Amino acid sequence: MRKHVLLYGLIAGVLIVVLQLIEYRWLVIEHSVEIYGGLVAAVFASLGIWLGLKLTRRTETIVVREVMVPAPANFVRDDSKVESLGITPRELEILQLIAEGLSNKEIAGRVFVSENTVKTHSSRVFDKLGARRRTQAVQRGKELRLIP
Repeated sequence: MRKHVLLYGLIAGVLIVVLQLIEYRWLVIEHSVEIYGGLVAAVFASLGIWLGLKLTRRTETIVVREVMVPAPANFVRDDSKVESLGITPRELEILQLIAEGLSNKEIAGRVFVSENTVKTHSSRVFDKLGARRRTQAVQRGKELRLIP
C-alpha cells in the first residue's frame, strides 16, 4: 500500500511539473511581447515616480526669527564716518529702515518713494559700506556707529 501511494504521488508530482513547464512555455512564447511591454512599462513607471518624488521633494525650511533690540539711550551717530563714507541723509534713513527689518516695498511706502528708488539707495549704501547683503550692511552700520 505504501508503495502505491508513493508511486502515485511521484507520478502526480511529475505531471504537475510537466504541466507547469508547458504553461510557462506557452506563457513566455505566446505572450512574450505583452510580458516585455509590461516589464518596460513597470520600469518606466517606477523611474518616473522616483524622479517625480526626487524633483518635487520639499526642502527643509529654516525659519529665523529676528528680535528687535531697542537702541541704547545714549547712542551718538559718528558724523565723521558719515561724511568720510559719503552717505546721504536719505541713505541713512533707508539703512535705518532696513535695520528695522522692513522690506523694500514697506520702506517705499514709509518714505513715499518708489520701490526702485529704495533699491537704488540701498545698493549705494551697500557699496559705500562694502556689504553684499542687507544683514551685512546693518552690521557694518552698527559697527561704524551710523545706526543704533
